Amino acid sequence: MSLLNVGARALMANQIALQTTGHNIANVNTAGYSRQSVAFQTSAGQNLGNGYIGNGVDVANIVRNFSDLLNRQAAAATAVSSADSVRSQSLNQMQEVFTGGSNGLGSAINDMMNAFADVSSAPTDSSARQVVLTRMSELAARFRSASARLDELDYSTRQQMSSDVNVVNSLAQQVAALNGQISRAVATGQEPNDLLDQRDQLVRDINKYVQTSQVDAGDGSITLFVGGSQPLVLGQSSAKLSVQESTLYPGSGQMSLYFQQGGGQSVELTAGMVGGGEVAGLLQFQNQDLAEGRNLLGRMAIAIGDTLNAQNQQGLTLSGQKGGALFNIPLTTTGSTTGSQWAQPTTPTATVTDSSALKASDYQVVFGTDAPKGKVVRLSDGRTTAFNDLADLKSMNIDGLQFDLKNEGQPGQSVLFKPMASAAHDIQTMVHSGNDLAVANPVAAKIQSLGEATLRLANLQASKGFDASAFPAGTTLSFSANAAGGVDYTISPSPAGVPATGTYISGQPIELAPGLKVTLSGTPTINGAQSDSVSFGPNSFYGSDTGNASSFLALRDAVLFDGSTTLSDGFSTAMAQIGTRTQSAQYAAKLSDSIAKNLESDRTTVSGVNLDEEAAKLLQYQQSYQASAKMLQVAQGIFDSVIQAVGR
Repeated sequence: MSLLNVGARALMANQIALQTTGHNIANVNTAGYSRQSVAFQTSAGQNLGNGYIGNGVDVANIVRNFSDLLNRQAAAATAVSSADSVRSQSLNQMQEVFTGGSNGLGSAINDMMNAFADVSSAPTDSSARQVVLTRMSELAARFRSASARLDELDYSTRQQMSSDVNVVNSLAQQVAALNGQISRAVATGQEPNDLLDQRDQLVRDINKYVQTSQVDAGDGSITLFVGGSQPLVLGQSSAKLSVQESTLYPGSGQMSLYFQQGGGQSVELTAGMVGGGEVAGLLQFQNQDLAEGRNLLGRMAIAIGDTLNAQNQQGLTLSGQKGGALFNIPLTTTGSTTGSQWAQPTTPTATVTDSSALKASDYQVVFGTDAPKGKVVRLSDGRTTAFNDLADLKSMNIDGLQFDLKNEGQPGQSVLFKPMASAAHDIQTMVHSGNDLAVANPVAAKIQSLGEATLRLANLQASKGFDASAFPAGTTLSFSANAAGGVDYTISPSPAGVPATGTYISGQPIELAPGLKVTLSGTPTINGAQSDSVSFGPNSFYGSDTGNASSFLALRDAVLFDGSTTLSDGFSTAMAQIGTRTQSAQYAAKLSDSIAKNLESDRTTVSGVNLDEEAAKLLQYQQSYQASAKMLQVAQGIFDSVIQAVGR
């Protein structure tokens, strides 16, 4: 009977081993499956007085080949990789808005500026003027189109975040349900390997969207945390996540992830708190990368529009009237805040005072508890400017902006300003008739020569800041010899804001008033106290004068961005900034993807199914099973012989 029991035990143990091996082979392509192995143990021997005789083999346990450390490392790496990957993909889409070529913004800017050359050579040609208007309309349309494409990216990003959050909520509910099943199974003394695999796979799936941390509860269940300390799954209950606009800055467009457990209060989680996963990457893209793209686009629209408006307002139209604005651009924007003291009509505002000093950034005004009263933070790089009170703040010119908060803030309160974010959205041309292009200078120059004219007018340029109404008619520029053998000039009457005298150098501009410069060539004739002179007065030749058109052309080389970038190079600089950010994101995505794949490979090395290995085990256990069956056959034969002998 003992031999029969040993054979029966061996047969059953090897049958279980064969079944486990078959289970491994069947699940070779099952996501998250961990290879299982049979752990054998010797059955307790029987004491016969003269020693212990063996009773065969038992199955001690079905072992799950699993490394908790590698599993958690792989999940964390997957979260980082997912965030980097989705951000890189989104930046690639945004980069398409900032492309070159004939259909890009840069081409439209250059075409518009070059169109002034034809007007400069033929000021009465209506077709040349109409070409300028057409180029202006094309530029405005491309600004609006680029802004619309960024809006589409914003919308699709929000939709994807909402979809991802719904997936996370569903997966969290499944993890909570499995917690209950696993806890009940663990209470029986054995671990349900397949249920554990399912739960671990769900956790890895959650980490693709939101990074989690995991704590074992001791009863077989786990607790999943998001945002550092918010329990997404706690036992058999799960919380809810949602994506909404930031409650700190309503109407700003900034998005945050919100955590809510049961009917409790929602907790706002920023992209930095979320850590990794697609949601974190999309939040970073939406709140930072997309914001920079909008600011770069808006800054170009404001700087170019404001500069061209100011130049046209300096000149005279074909009918002799002062020029008006060419583009409608928002120079004043309101701030976003929850402070009740800043409700309408005392909404905080930021006004553009110098479009050439603008930075492509949002700004945050933060109030503190100690002196100074608060600070203005440039969010693109974190640079701060402190202020003592609201009057002090209003007197400042911060990056070409003037902030007017109207009411004091309490410690901890803040106001968010996005002065450039929507500037390109609704830009339109304001001039629809070529006659309203102010291509004539507001001031005319006349050279009075003592003899043969050697002094010539090279250029007369009125730019932003010149007030033609305050410029005295009859202003004269005269010359005199100096002790060094050179020539000095004198402006009379003495102008305010610029030097009244200086050294004359042929081809070098002379500033007659703030915003008004004249460039002369040649050498003035000087005869004792008398000399050649240049007189200035209102321009009565506005029908044929093209001085302001030349000033428009000169704007191509005017520095409008970051203190060093010209108008014509502004779009190229924006392309370079977005391109650099995109390349950096691509590199980060490749690196994190490589790390995630390596860690996943390490995990599957421990947990994955190797078909060659399982095939070898299948043969091994098959032979063991056959040998066990043979043992039963031998035991049966012995038992039959004993029965026959006893029966005689």
